[in-house]
Amino acid sequence: MDVEALRTFVVVAGVGQFQAAADELGISQQAVSKRIAALERHVAVTLLVRSSRGSRLSLDGQVFLPHAKKVLTAVEQAERAVNPGSRPLRVDVLNRRISPAQAVYRFYRSRPETDLDAVTLDKENAAQAAQAVLEGVVDASFRALPADRIPTGITAERLLDEPLELLVGPGHPLADAPRISLVDLAGHRIWIPGIRPGTEWAAFYQALSEAFGLSIDALGPNFGDEALMDALADSASLATLVGRGDRYLWPRTHDLRRIPLHDPTPFYPHLLLFRTGDRHPVLTALRDHLRTTAPRTPHDAWTPDWTVTVH
Repeated sequence: MDVEALRTFVVVAGVGQFQAAADELGISQQAVSKRIAALERHVAVTLLVRSSRGSRLSLDGQVFLPHAKKVLTAVEQAERAVNPGSRPLRVDVLNRRISPAQAVYRFYRSRPETDLDAVTLDKENAAQAAQAVLEGVVDASFRALPADRIPTGITAERLLDEPLELLVGPGHPLADAPRISLVDLAGHRIWIPGIRPGTEWAAFYQALSEAFGLSIDALGPNFGDEALMDALADSASLATLVGRGDRYLWPRTHDLRRIPLHDPTPFYPHLLLFRTGDRHPVLTALRDHLRTTAPRTPHDAWTPDWTVTVH
């Protein structure tokens, strides 16, 4: 059913004149007549009775009018629902403890009236998350994705580079170091449980290990962050890597140590993926916030060769 024909019928029913309806709609009287005729053919009844004095509703038209108004109201509500800014911005942060979630939370804290919804597509890899953005499942996602794998229709901005730190227990040989060069990690086991083949973080850690001769593995079952912290606290050999902005919690008695890395400093290159041309005002505000609050990248920053260049 043609929505414009429905709208024309409702206007004619209200003003009682085809010409008056044409003036209100900004179309010709002939266009009004064609729309009404097409609508009457569609419903197979006469809706308006014409006379020299104008038009009035037939009995069928009187029955049809309230339903037509409800349809138009539903259409208007549907259109408003997808207008930029008329609904919360849905942002995939992957994991609520890592840097993207913290960055979105700081953005929200800076303007608590903002209408947004943080979600975690933690089962999807970067390509699947990008497809979810393209299909409108979410409006934006923080992922690390090579430039040649960004789908048409998606814009990617590198707005959240996250420096990595070493996390070890008090018995680890490097526990008391104020900072550590990447080459000094050679020979130490770096355990990152939960790395799944085919994910962007698997590609990142493979590139990191190959570039600096590091031993990074995900051997054994993944019992979650708490189990990882317990294992680090009890071990004199295990270490893991975490983002500087990640918020992991552990008991004070664990005495875990965060140690900055340098020479070079490895950065995880989070891209903000969103649909090209998306005008949602909260998305615009989030992008501006990330640009203005991003710390300066040090001269010794390292990211994989496939990383999208910062604009």
